[in-house]
Amino acid sequence: MNQKTVLLAEDDASIRLIVNQTLVTAGYTVRATSSPEALERWVRNGEGDIVVTDVYLTDTPIFELLPSFKLVRPELPVIVMSGQNTILTAASAAQHGAYDYLPKPFDIDQLTDLVGRALNDTKPAAAAAAKKSTSDTTSTGLPLVGRSAVMQDVYRIISRVMNTDLTVLIEGESGTGKELAARAIHDLGQTRNGSFHSLDLASRPAQDVSAELFGTEGQPGIAFDAEATIYLDEVGDLSQEAQTQLVKLMREEGGARIIASTRQPLSALVEAGDFREDLYYRMNVVRIEMPPLRRRKEDIPELVKAFLIRAEARGLSQKQIAQPAMDLMMAYDWPGNVRELENLIFRLAALSPDSTISQRDIERELRAETLKELSPEASLESEIETLLHRYVMADLLKGEEQGEKIYQSVLEQVERPLIKLALSVTSGNKLRTAALLGVNRNTLRARMTVLGMTED
Repeated sequence: MNQKTVLLAEDDASIRLIVNQTLVTAGYTVRATSSPEALERWVRNGEGDIVVTDVYLTDTPIFELLPSFKLVRPELPVIVMSGQNTILTAASAAQHGAYDYLPKPFDIDQLTDLVGRALNDTKPAAAAAAKKSTSDTTSTGLPLVGRSAVMQDVYRIISRVMNTDLTVLIEGESGTGKELAARAIHDLGQTRNGSFHSLDLASRPAQDVSAELFGTEGQPGIAFDAEATIYLDEVGDLSQEAQTQLVKLMREEGGARIIASTRQPLSALVEAGDFREDLYYRMNVVRIEMPPLRRRKEDIPELVKAFLIRAEARGLSQKQIAQPAMDLMMAYDWPGNVRELENLIFRLAALSPDSTISQRDIERELRAETLKELSPEASLESEIETLLHRYVMADLLKGEEQGEKIYQSVLEQVERPLIKLALSVTSGNKLRTAALLGVNRNTLRARMTVLGMTED
């Protein structure tokens, strides 16, 4: 059995020492600090199995940190200790998702028992949370997943705006999780008891959107519900009439909270005259940029694991991912972002006959997706010709003296990504890569040296 690690945060040195020694005697590894910054760093780095913390670390209340903890690691149990034994403190601990609240002074054995109980309940609690996520977010899937630096920035902004009524604009490519971010703001913040309305503006007639937002005769619209959150998906597709009505609404107090998203910069739509400038500035109070998956590839293993757990919760058979398959997914750029990855994992969980998803399974699926994106008349040669027209034609027109230089440059720029792609498919095996490319190993090594590609 692996020894569990307790992250202990307490600014009183004597209490910290006593609790530390007690937990070590009970068989736990303890990392202790008085710094909220250190505690936050440990949690975000995936360290520790449980947090035991005082309410106040210096001047920072732990309740300011718990929302971001829950976003990063929803399964991590947190036990809150406090000498401010009021009902408000206890209620805040429960409201912010703490596992339990322990008022000071407490029996040290009580704390030890509580730590043990929380650790034993971790897996069932995580499973229950996964099932709840599945049932409560049928259209959006999992909560936000990822510990990359770019996702940490997203978490920080969400944790700062969720308990406000500020309008939020979420920008990002399709499939990056914009609605998940909107739901996190709603579900974790002060609006959690109100209703959440998601309106897909791109797929609905403008009159239907206007009727739902602003109502009809005798039927008030959701925009006037002060307890509600309205998520406007692809707000750039909002009709001019609805834009005018929305501006009027946002000038008044007491309406629903607005969270909007767009896959194209609204500033460009404003310049083109397709989006009202005054509405843009009212929308763009707090901006969140959801990063594409190609900028957060270090999150892919965690995302894959989360999707496999969710697939199993939906009744599909349990699957594992072979490391070469994971390596191939890490090398792929995912133009469809997290949604494409999720669909791939669910498809393989449903269709793969083996308990382990192999590299060959991933190769087959990614190749099929790539072919679907190509037009029927497309070929590698025609695609390359198009790229050459775009990038090389200007140099060719400059004169014949550059011809040899251009030729060599083009060859290198094609050869380098080809070798990189083959290496990713073979997980870096030079012999297999050479065979795949139809050259001998020595030729491959020589070309890699010429192209400045490292051997490791």
